[in-house]
Amino acid sequence: MFKKIFQTLVFLVPALTTIHTHAQSVSHSGKRTVDDVLAIYGQLSEQRLKYRFRKANVAYPPAKIALLGLKEEKALELWAIDQRGARHFVHSYPVTAASGKAGPKMKEGDRQVPEGIYKIIGLNPNSRFHLSMKLNYPNDFDMKYANLEGRTRPGTNIFIHGKADSIGCLAIGDTAIEELFTLVGKIGKGNVDVVIAPHDPRKAPIRPIAAQSPTWVSELYASIETEFARFTY
Repeated sequence: MFKKIFQTLVFLVPALTTIHTHAQSVSHSGKRTVDDVLAIYGQLSEQRLKYRFRKANVAYPPAKIALLGLKEEKALELWAIDQRGARHFVHSYPVTAASGKAGPKMKEGDRQVPEGIYKIIGLNPNSRFHLSMKLNYPNDFDMKYANLEGRTRPGTNIFIHGKADSIGCLAIGDTAIEELFTLVGKIGKGNVDVVIAPHDPRKAPIRPIAAQSPTWVSELYASIETEFARFTY
């Protein structure tokens, strides 16, 4: 037992020293860069990620990943996609906060987490929610129907981030965002897909909440269901 404790301390002390050293250098230089964050949190985050991938019997690092956001279940699933396109479930992170309700985001200030198929277009190492990853909301689909309906302010600045607060974003806590920020930083933003659904369509079909919902909502949900069908346990 004491041997295991000693081994754990031997592993942790160098990592914590690295975190302290880099934190000091960043505090003197102003805002952090993505490289700063990877230097501060990367070592411990990768240790946890490698454990998760090993437990799932999946090679690390993956070629690509998908993040599946489930609003009702309050979960963000991490799936690895290998070179052949095969999909492997790795881990489910609890969503600590997601404002709004079932249904797509329609306008600025509605506090809705969007629903759809997105990409990560930016890593923010200086987020007030610890760390954050920006989604390309509104995407082409969102903008197409916003324009057709005359909605000039469909909203923007939607992130997956740390902490446990949300005004339209997915919050997953600090440890989880450190892991995913590290993973995305390692494999590249272009190798990440994000799909957000009102609930898990692998368990029950998605239907528009209101009978008077625009017809495009059914089209949106059909595309989400098709995408989720690629990810089966």
